[in-house]
Amino acid sequence: MAAPISVLTKELRENPRLADIDVYIAQGGYKTVEKVLKSMTPEDIVNEVKNSGLKGRGGAGFATGMKWGLCAERFPLYLCVNGDESEPGSFKDRLLLEGNPHRVIEGMIITCFALKINLGYLYMRGEFFQIIDQMEACLKQTKAHGFLGKDILGTGFDLELYPQAGAGAYICGEETGLIESLEGNRPYPRLKPPFFPAAIGLWGQPTIVNNVETMAQVERILDMGAEAYKQIGSADSTGPRLFGMCGHVKKPGIYEYDSTVTIRELIYDVAGGIPGDRKLKGVIPGGISAPILTPLEIDVPAEFGAMGKIGTMGGTGGMIVMDETTSIVDALLNASSFARHESCGQCTPCREGVPWMNDILRRIKEGKGRSEDLELLLDICVQIHGRTVCVFGQAPGVWPVRTMIVKYWPEFKACIDQKRLVVLPVDESYLKPDQYEFVPPVPGNFRLKPEAVAAAGG
Repeated sequence: MAAPISVLTKELRENPRLADIDVYIAQGGYKTVEKVLKSMTPEDIVNEVKNSGLKGRGGAGFATGMKWGLCAERFPLYLCVNGDESEPGSFKDRLLLEGNPHRVIEGMIITCFALKINLGYLYMRGEFFQIIDQMEACLKQTKAHGFLGKDILGTGFDLELYPQAGAGAYICGEETGLIESLEGNRPYPRLKPPFFPAAIGLWGQPTIVNNVETMAQVERILDMGAEAYKQIGSADSTGPRLFGMCGHVKKPGIYEYDSTVTIRELIYDVAGGIPGDRKLKGVIPGGISAPILTPLEIDVPAEFGAMGKIGTMGGTGGMIVMDETTSIVDALLNASSFARHESCGQCTPCREGVPWMNDILRRIKEGKGRSEDLELLLDICVQIHGRTVCVFGQAPGVWPVRTMIVKYWPEFKACIDQKRLVVLPVDESYLKPDQYEFVPPVPGNFRLKPEAVAAAGG
C-alpha cells in the first residue's frame, strides 16, 4: 500500500495558527515567492509547472501547464481561483482555505507572476462565512508584508488579489458561471466556443481559472522542483492528492496520499473500514458527480486515467462510502434532488429533464413506480446528454442516474415490483461487470447487456 505523505498538509497538521502570517513565515512561508520573483522568469515557471505533470484538482483533471499555455497574451489578463466548493462529498478546499490560506495565496502570486497577471480574485463559496473573513485578513497581512501591491520585493511586479464571496449557487463552480458571477450577472455558463476562458474570460479578457488545491500544488512544485514532485504518484497522476473520506467509514476526514493508492485501501486501510464491519455496497469516488463503483470495482488506483478507464473519474477526491444498509434508490433520489435544486435553468434539457427524473425517482421510492420507469429514466439521460451549454446536465444531472440504475438494476427493479422501498442484500443488489458495458470516453456512459435485463426479470 502507498504510504501517507505530507507535502500539502504537514505544516497544517503541526500548527493550527497558519492564518497568522508571522507564524507562516516562521515556518518558511513566502520563501518560494521570494525565490521565484527574484531568480526565475515567467517562462521558467510555466515550464516547471508543465514539466511537473500537475493536473488540476477541481474535478476535470486538465493539465495545469497546458491550460496556462492556452492563455493569450492580450492584456490585461486575470486569475480567478475557484473556491466555490459545493460538490456534495467534497471538503478538501475548505481545509486548505481554513487551515493554510497563505499557501494558497503564495500559489496565486506565483501563478500571476508566471502569466504576467496584475489582478486576481479568490472566489469562495458563500456559506464559508468565517473563511471569507479570514481570507480578507490574510490578504491584508500579505500586502502589509510586501508580497502584494506595487513593486513586490523590489522586482517591479505589481499585483492585487481580492476575495469574492459567492451566494450559494453550485453552478458558480463552473468556470464561466463563476466569471459571469464576478461580472455581476446571473451565473449562466457561457456558450462555447470559445472553449476556454483563457481566450475570452473575465470582462472579455484572457482569464485563467484554477482550483484552490491547484494553487497550493503550484507553490509546492516551485519549492521542491518539478523533478522531485514527479517522483510522487505515477506518470499519469503526479504529485500528492487530498482525499476526503466520508459516509460509512470509521475515520472520516481528509487524507494525503499519492494517486497509486487504491479505492479499497482508502476505505479499509486509511479510513479504518466500515462501522460494525458491515459490507460495502458502493462508493462514489470523486464527489456526487463521479459515477458510482460497486464492491467489485474498488481495486483500482485513484489515478485520473485508471478511473477514467472504468467509466468514473477522480473528480474532487471526495469519496462517499455506502454500506449494506443503504438504499441505492434513496441515495440516487438524494443526488437527483441536489441536481434539481442547483440547475441554473438556462438549458431546456437540464431545466426540464432533471426535475422529471427526480419526480420519477421519488415515485419509485414511494412505491408508485411503473415497469417502464427505468427505461424511461435511461432514455431521458440520453436526451439530456450533450445537449446543454455546460457539463452540469451530465454531471451531476445524468451520470449518477445512468450509472446507479445500470449497476444496481436489481434493487431498482425490486422497488418497482414490490411497490415499496427495498434494500436488497449487497450481493443481490448490483450486477456483475460483465453484465454491463462502459462506452468511452464520457464518464458514466454505461449500457446494460440484454441478457442482464432478462436475468433480472425484465
